Amino acid sequence: MDRPHFRFEDLEVWQDACDLAVACHRITDGLGDKKWFRYAEQLRAAGLSPSNIIAEGSASHHDKEFIQFLNIARRSTAELASMALTFERMDILNGTLTSQVLEMTDKVGRKLTGLIHHLGR
Repeated sequence: MDRPHFRFEDLEVWQDACDLAVACHRITDGLGDKKWFRYAEQLRAAGLSPSNIIAEGSASHHDKEFIQFLNIARRSTAELASMALTFERMDILNGTLTSQVLEMTDKVGRKLTGLIHHLGR
C-alpha cells in the first residue's frame, strides 16, 4: 500500500524520538497500579512530545522557524528527564528504567542540538 511520506520521517532525530516515545509507553505498561495511572499518562504524553514537535516543525517553510520547534523539542526532552528523575525519587520508576529514559533523552537532546547548529549556520 502506498502512503504519503513526510519530511520528518527521514530525520534520524525524529526516529530516535519515536523510539523514546515507544520506550516510555512500554515503561508505563508496567505501572498498572491505579495509584500510578496519572503518572503513567504524564510520562506517555511527555514521551510523545519531542517526536511530535519535531514533526510539526518540519512542516515549516524556513529553517529559522524549524529551529524554533527544534528548541522546543529539546526543552521537552529536559522535561522528560526531570519527570524520570522525579518518578525515581517517588519510587514509581526504578533506577534501571530511569537510566534508560535518561540515556535516550540525552541522545535525542544532543542530536537536536547538532541539528539546530547545522541549520543555524
